[in-house]
Amino acid sequence: MSSQISRRTLLRTAVTVAGAAVAAPLLSACGSGGAAKSGSNSKAGLAGALPAFVASTAVTADIPSVTGPSGGFSDPGFLTYPAAPVKTVTKTPGSGGSYSAVTPLWGTIPAADNPFYQAVNAALGVKLTMQPANGTTYNTAIPTLTAAQKLPDWVQLPTWWNALFNVGGLVGTQLADLTPYLAGDKIKEYPNLAALPTGAWQAGVWGDKLYGIPSFASGTAFAGAFFYRRDVFEAKGIAADSVKSADDLMNLGKELTNASAGVWAFDDMWTYLTQPFGIAQLFTAKDGKLVHKYEQPEYLEALNWAWKLAKSGYIHPDALAGNNNDAKARFYAGKVLVTGDGTGSWNMADAQAGQAADPKYRRGALPLFAADGTSAPSIFLGSSTSLVSYLNAKLKPEQIKELLAVANYLAAPWGSAEYTLINYGVEGVDHTRVDGTPTFTPAGQKSVQQQTYPFLVSSPQATSNPGFDQITKDRTAWEAQAVKYAYKPVFWNMNITVPSRLATAGAAQALEDTVKDVQHGLKTVADYQNALTSWKRSGGDELTAWYQSEIYDKQGSGQ
Repeated sequence: MSSQISRRTLLRTAVTVAGAAVAAPLLSACGSGGAAKSGSNSKAGLAGALPAFVASTAVTADIPSVTGPSGGFSDPGFLTYPAAPVKTVTKTPGSGGSYSAVTPLWGTIPAADNPFYQAVNAALGVKLTMQPANGTTYNTAIPTLTAAQKLPDWVQLPTWWNALFNVGGLVGTQLADLTPYLAGDKIKEYPNLAALPTGAWQAGVWGDKLYGIPSFASGTAFAGAFFYRRDVFEAKGIAADSVKSADDLMNLGKELTNASAGVWAFDDMWTYLTQPFGIAQLFTAKDGKLVHKYEQPEYLEALNWAWKLAKSGYIHPDALAGNNNDAKARFYAGKVLVTGDGTGSWNMADAQAGQAADPKYRRGALPLFAADGTSAPSIFLGSSTSLVSYLNAKLKPEQIKELLAVANYLAAPWGSAEYTLINYGVEGVDHTRVDGTPTFTPAGQKSVQQQTYPFLVSSPQATSNPGFDQITKDRTAWEAQAVKYAYKPVFWNMNITVPSRLATAGAAQALEDTVKDVQHGLKTVADYQNALTSWKRSGGDELTAWYQSEIYDKQGSGQ
């Protein structure tokens, strides 16, 4: 089994623990450091700060990436692990320096200075003391370090905690400016870093300068899809691509639902209705003016459709009651046949769980479609990464260069010799090959499986499911089609610090509660419109005006 953690799986775990919405805008917070900076201040400033992108050719994927018109590209697919991993770094990157590194870890903390750490340090040519910290308390540990100005030499600061950690105030004071070392063609000195998606680097830009180094970066990062029981559809002779409109989806519900037999067509569908109805991630821009998603006509249309669906009898009663914890169990058992879910759920572990409930289980994803059945479908790109690491501003230039050389090693592509060491450890000690795939030994389970180094920087995301090649083929095929319709949403990958006075409007909790009641059939669309009016009066309009004047008009859209 592959040890590479899925960024999407990680985010589900981290967000559950942190109680934060990863994709939410940042709210200003107090903390050590200077005044908080926003992201890029201009298109020219961003262009001057971002590194050049040079795709790696060191490892050939079985299923190559597909690039869409927006510049997004699907994750490559691998059906086998390389029998003889190639080296991408020809010489030892370090020159004997000693450094400390802190990363969050949602798991068992490995023993300090264990044999795996020693083997990696030998390969890196430095003494990098890994100090993984409990992920559940990381949000309190980092502010303590920044208040005392005792950050380590290298630290992971997940973007969903940017406001809490006051990253915008730490850059340039406690966090080093990497622009002189990585901007433009300068990054070509570090080929593996140059192969990281440009959008992921943008997540580390503050005030027209580059500070952060991305981990688990993806060229697509789609939020999710409508998944269906492909095995059941095929047995019934239903073609997934026959769903070309919202009406088709509703009709499918009628065809699939058999309540007397305990089978309903749908689970919770609301979150992913953004795709067919064309709802913005947060804002859309029309004639130079921002429109919040809540005020889009498409949002109202989607909510009205969701209300009708709730009243149709085609949604499982537990889903209507808000019981989402058992959604996967319902899907595996065939009690629901279509469900909305994140793309990270489409993997080997899902197949194993599904086949334990039903040996015929196979997950598929509906092709993208537009609600009206005639318009071209569209889907917005999510954040390219939510994991960004930083170097300490106290480091000398030669030390920064040494750690960037180390970062280049850690960012080696999937299946390379460097990747294999960082993700699986030493062969014969930390892992052995089982059917060609690196598999952990007991020693590897203790020291390597609980990942640490990739939280500093990692290879770009790739899709691989050893022993379940069909999943890799299915998922990469869906992504290759979806990326053709992908677009960069307004404020894509931008670091935006929203004033604390707008926190309530930004959270829009009362409005979101009303949305939930409407989608569950408990309230009407008219109730939503009343709640929307209240939200606009109580800060919603001010929030939109702030984004318009302070971000969009001055800094652009990030697209």
